[in-house]
Amino acid sequence: MDREVLKKYVKAGEIAKECKKVAKGMVKDGVKIIDIAEKIESIIKKRKALPAFPLNISINEIAAHYTPDINDPYVLKNGDLVKIDIGVMVDGYIADTAFSVMVGEKRNPLIDATEKTLEKFLKEVRPGKTIAELSELVENSIKEFGFNPVRNLAGHGLERYVQHAEPSIPNGKVNIQTKLKEGQVIAMEIFATNGMGWVKESYPVLIYKYLQDKPVRMRESRIILELAKDEFRGMPFAKRWLTKVISPLRITLALNELVAKNAIVEYPILKEKSNGIVAQTEETVILMEKPIITTQLSYEL
Repeated sequence: MDREVLKKYVKAGEIAKECKKVAKGMVKDGVKIIDIAEKIESIIKKRKALPAFPLNISINEIAAHYTPDINDPYVLKNGDLVKIDIGVMVDGYIADTAFSVMVGEKRNPLIDATEKTLEKFLKEVRPGKTIAELSELVENSIKEFGFNPVRNLAGHGLERYVQHAEPSIPNGKVNIQTKLKEGQVIAMEIFATNGMGWVKESYPVLIYKYLQDKPVRMRESRIILELAKDEFRGMPFAKRWLTKVISPLRITLALNELVAKNAIVEYPILKEKSNGIVAQTEETVILMEKPIITTQLSYEL
């Protein structure tokens, strides 16, 4: 990997670690989730970086893709299992990391399952390892803790301005013999649940992404398309980000028009199908002989 590219990946990871520390300190009973999102996203921008995606704050049976809505009223309470997923981008090079907290508890067995499983994964991941080997490791480890992997969620590659690239490393066993290559960047996220282990798309939709230019009727739709391409760099963006330039009353109408025109794509929230509680842990690793984990306090294993 080019040295300058490596520096940008590492810088993104440093910012993500700072954000993780701040966010962990904010996950408490009585805190508004919108305050957490706005704080973390502001830190990213102050560090001369950009969010690779809106801060995800997914709670209990919601596994992913929940970011606070416009004026979101949700307040954390004791007993909430909160997943914070942070994406930082430096010149398009991404760090992606996530952690879980059970509000009001120091330890939780479901969260422990994801953390310990990711530790095992990071000790084994190397160039030459197959998707089959690694997916089996993940599933077996989670089951050893008495829980189920979320089978239709996966770790994924990262590329410049691409949040989800190849390879995909599922949380459940697959017989894919593709081998990992040196220089690949992997965001490995472990999802475990006390439910059946499958997520489904649900509502509301709070995250969108630019797809292509299309002729649209509304002025607000044209504004969103320009923002999606330029300010957001074609990466996922939050509905609430649009309130700086568009009236909240017009945002939904404009987004609906853009979705109908196939100009933007929706990211529905992902909910565990049996309403099981879901925990998540994620780190970004650069595959080398000695892998670099950019989002952990210690880079080398």
